[in-house]
Amino acid sequence: MKDEIKDTKSFFQELSEQLYISISKIAPTGLDWVLHIIVKLSLLVAFFLLLDFIFKITINYVFRFFRNENRFPVLKSIYQSKITNSVAHFTALAIVGSMHEAIFVGALKQTTIFIIRSVNLGLVMILAGMLYRSLAAFRNYFTIQQDYYKVMAINAISETVKILGIFIFTIVSICVVFGIKGTTIVGSLGAITAVLVLVFRDTILGFVTGIHVATSKSLKVGDWIGIPKYSIEGNILDISLLTTKIANFDKTISSIPTYDLLTTEIKNLQVMSESNTRRIKKSIFFNINSFKFLNNEEIERLKEINLISDYLNDKTSEINQEKESISHKDKVINGRQLTNVGVFRYYAQKYLENDAEIDKESTIMVRQLEITTQGLPMEIYCFTNDSNWQRFEQIQADIFDHLLVASKEFDLQIMQIGFPK
Repeated sequence: MKDEIKDTKSFFQELSEQLYISISKIAPTGLDWVLHIIVKLSLLVAFFLLLDFIFKITINYVFRFFRNENRFPVLKSIYQSKITNSVAHFTALAIVGSMHEAIFVGALKQTTIFIIRSVNLGLVMILAGMLYRSLAAFRNYFTIQQDYYKVMAINAISETVKILGIFIFTIVSICVVFGIKGTTIVGSLGAITAVLVLVFRDTILGFVTGIHVATSKSLKVGDWIGIPKYSIEGNILDISLLTTKIANFDKTISSIPTYDLLTTEIKNLQVMSESNTRRIKKSIFFNINSFKFLNNEEIERLKEINLISDYLNDKTSEINQEKESISHKDKVINGRQLTNVGVFRYYAQKYLENDAEIDKESTIMVRQLEITTQGLPMEIYCFTNDSNWQRFEQIQADIFDHLLVASKEFDLQIMQIGFPK
């Protein structure tokens, strides 16, 4: 086997020497090295394309046996991102580069440096492409796994790596082509570090934000979010390194800096959508002057309301029993009393609990808030069992339509702003 390799190498060396002699005869004086480089490159490129074709066909043929993405998600991701093509390119070029000096030994040695640097430059470019395709492979893998938070992180990383990769591989390429030591260029960068940080400020912030959002799993593409700072509410279309696009509900598209996702208040409403519930948090303002204790006649009248009849029977019996042991029991202010606002609050609570459109697994509460100049706010806090916006508004409107009118049965007055006539 070794003898056959030596014979093959000797054959190519003899062919190279004959080629050198032939080119020297036909080339103009002083330009024989130019023609020699052209012929060398042509032969090496042809040899490279042949090897590359063979390796590419072989590697891709093997990977086709691993098409099932459920059984072989890693191999499927590698195949989809075409890393196999980069491996074939790199292997073929490495073989061509290693055989160059052995084949063209002794023939115009001044062309050897040029060929070697060209091969090395090609290897650097192939490695750069392989790195970028590796990021695409990670993205494909997490897409198959449906881990969209990590897909978003890979998107942020890939944009950053692409920019930094172009910068780094440009330096490496310059070093390879001109034979400069990398430490010389890197050392000179110290003087412009501050400028680089300033130029890449948004890039760095976007990269950090992408990693933070992905690890915290607080946002992903498709989420329904609200950003009070910009009065934006809609679905995330894309999160890239520098900008985040949001489709607003009014059919417009908003773009914000990605680093704002880290520094600005963001309301993620997607959980509400996924759970198919949506919160009602709204108040009715009552005139305090309409609040009063209920007398026996009013209590008997309100007992006709089915939702609170049992409550009123229990409460009146309990209050009357307590009054037996106190002095001046005829004085209405002595001891506990039922009030129209308190009974209405209980009525509103029972009404919500019996409403088929309200989610019974979530909090249902009717509470009083701090008194304001507009009156006493009574807040309705609950969750509908349908997160659809249009249906939610209908449910909320039906509840408040009923409670606003029902409050008249309790002699309560709703506060409203009056305008001069």
